[in-house]
Amino acid sequence: MPIGRVTQVVDCRESAGMGKGGALAQRGTISECRYPDVIIIGMSPGRRHVTKPVCDITSALRAQGVEYSISTMILNAGSGIPPDAPKSAGHVLGAYFGLNEKEIIQVNRHKVAVLHHGNVRSHIVHKVRSILKDCDIPAVVVCQAPVDYEDFAKEGVKTAFVMPTEENVRTKGTVMAIVSGVTRGQTPSREKISEVIHEVMKLMKTSDLER
Repeated sequence: MPIGRVTQVVDCRESAGMGKGGALAQRGTISECRYPDVIIIGMSPGRRHVTKPVCDITSALRAQGVEYSISTMILNAGSGIPPDAPKSAGHVLGAYFGLNEKEIIQVNRHKVAVLHHGNVRSHIVHKVRSILKDCDIPAVVVCQAPVDYEDFAKEGVKTAFVMPTEENVRTKGTVMAIVSGVTRGQTPSREKISEVIHEVMKLMKTSDLER
């Protein structure tokens, strides 16, 4: 049993970050872990997608003892909306949102995914659908805009509480929990961090029982 401080070396990103002091993680990177249990996915960094809450959530989960089983991924094409999103979801300036084959394989190795999004409700819903379309994994959605399970179910996303009709199911993965009110680019409150930790730990226990 360790007494006092315990030193941990954390490999928090695959390559050097951007900005002074190596701030934000670069797009298209993942920090691997010893045991692939939880993966925290952030959108590509930029003015609209500051990935700071991803680091706060990762640190908080490690402080709860999940030290060696958390991966952090920053998507290569995390901006915009998926190419199959309806026009009502908005317009895209630049690249479309999507996961490449390598990213899909990396996500599917894990038991639980935490998906961090921003403050545009339609973007959140369609991005989550696009991720879970190819990733068969239970997910906790963390975002700034208020969304509910019906918003996802209407677009064919399976959720823990509201399911789309059988013919309209468009995802392999399932939204198991939603934590909204997490402002992008700012440190989340203790209450929001606690909500995320609670949902992740609950899903991890469920996956352990199913094995």
